[in-house]
Amino acid sequence: QVQLQESGGGLVQAGGSLRLSCAASGRAFSSYTMGWFRQAPEKERTFVAAISGSGGSTYVPESVKGRFTISRDNAKNTVYLQMNSLQPEDTAVYYCARQGRSGRSDNPTTYDYWGQGTQVTVSS
Repeated sequence: QVQLQESGGGLVQAGGSLRLSCAASGRAFSSYTMGWFRQAPEKERTFVAAISGSGGSTYVPESVKGRFTISRDNAKNTVYLQMNSLQPEDTAVYYCARQGRSGRSDNPTTYDYWGQGTQVTVSS
């Protein structure tokens, strides 16, 4: 059984930074691509970032490129999301997930385990 636990969310002013962490239980953490998604109220869940099992490849969409950075520490079974220059539109619940199915890393249906999410609120 795999469990994912996010932490690090909170309230921050526009222009500020937060670092989210996602601690994973279970085996073979380094074998899986990990991703971050976010969901704002009354909106669909959207892709934020993904990182390959080794950490050698990362993918972030244009909407957050240059502001968000994903990384991982396989020795600690943890994936991180560093968020800089936060804006009110970044307000959402942020989820980490394990990509257990083949397909594009920005497709949420390819992820088989999800954390419960952590709230990020950016005030103007």
